[in-house]
Amino acid sequence: MSDATQRPDVDEDAWATACEEDLRAEQARRRATHGTPPGSAADEFRRLLDAVADKVSAFPSSLPGKAAQSAVQQFVDQAKAVVEPVVERNPQVFDYLAAAGGELLAAYRSAVEGQEQRWTRGAREPQAPQEPGRGPGEDPGPTERIDLD
Repeated sequence: MSDATQRPDVDEDAWATACEEDLRAEQARRRATHGTPPGSAADEFRRLLDAVADKVSAFPSSLPGKAAQSAVQQFVDQAKAVVEPVVERNPQVFDYLAAAGGELLAAYRSAVEGQEQRWTRGAREPQAPQEPGRGPGEDPGPTERIDLD
């Protein structure tokens, strides 16, 4: 290679360094604007258990209150003992569970909205077209299409 085709001393990772700096600056700007983003589902679950434990310990110290407080505190401690090993080994499990819960909620909401629409339309609802090969009074069978979107 000749000297004319050789590159001058340039930081090989200059682009990566600039991108990292831009990303950090953007993250700092968003934190300043919107506050800190929520952590992973596992971290949020830990924070929930800690908040419940703190609230339980703040109950008034009457005799029934102490009994309830100790029972709830025992439950929270047992839940922490069960959850902590799972969180430590597989923190992504809670992310998957949270996503699955969101999908189940969306499916339930869709089913309820569809049923509400059928109830509000009443008897004026047009009949669904019959499948080919079935008569007007024949039972469609045990299957039914359920729209989950």
